[in-house]
Amino acid sequence: MIIDTPGLSIYTEQKGAGDPVLFISGTGGDLRVRPNVLDGPLPENHRVIAYDQRGLGRTEKPDGPYTMADYADDAAALLTALELEEVSVIGVSFGGMVAQHLAIRHPGRVSKLVLCCTSPGGDMPSYPFHELPSDLSPVERLLTLMPISDRRRNQAWQDANPEIVQQIMAQTERAAIPEHETPDYRRGARLQLEARRDHDTNAQLPEISLPTLICAGRHDGIAPPENQERLNTLIPDSRLNWYEGGHLFMVQDKTAWQDIIAYLKS
Repeated sequence: MIIDTPGLSIYTEQKGAGDPVLFISGTGGDLRVRPNVLDGPLPENHRVIAYDQRGLGRTEKPDGPYTMADYADDAAALLTALELEEVSVIGVSFGGMVAQHLAIRHPGRVSKLVLCCTSPGGDMPSYPFHELPSDLSPVERLLTLMPISDRRRNQAWQDANPEIVQQIMAQTERAAIPEHETPDYRRGARLQLEARRDHDTNAQLPEISLPTLICAGRHDGIAPPENQERLNTLIPDSRLNWYEGGHLFMVQDKTAWQDIIAYLKS
């Protein structure tokens, strides 16, 4: 459904019952791409609120530029429109960057924070997606990022596992959405990447005074291990969990969601 906030019309979906959890998705996130968080174990335990961020999916795509503050304020405005004062927040990749800004700008709206495969930015940025050619097809983008997303999946691994590579390529093609190739959609996606480029919370992270769980894949080259250590060092009440996987460790290591759900319930 579309929720009208003062600054933006936001497409959102909800599933499950129990304590509310706001889920903030990563770069290029679109709820039409399935499966997504609503198809996983989280809605079995919580009321999950997921949404398309500005410029993406079925959410409004206003003129830019966009800033990380805009994305954080959008999340807070959505909570206000849903009459939710305080919720747990899970941010994945770019969503983890937004979640950091949300916790800094609107601390009273977040009860617990979960940051997955993300970065503090500044001198410890995530992989620079804004430097990739904008005309890459979904499969070309996949193959470019495969050895970065999971550092174990280098060319030697790909040569030794052609069937797995073909399966991943086929899945990527099936999930592709034609609208993502339109000029308006590409504009919104590019504006998100430009905001992501300027992300830097290093100076403000010590201000986050709420319980924070940082989750990361040991083999992630997009949000590498040293970035996770920085987050853990700078956020006072945080702990860091490692998982066997890369940037997609939440799919690769089934214990990740188990730990996140247990943390939210604790």
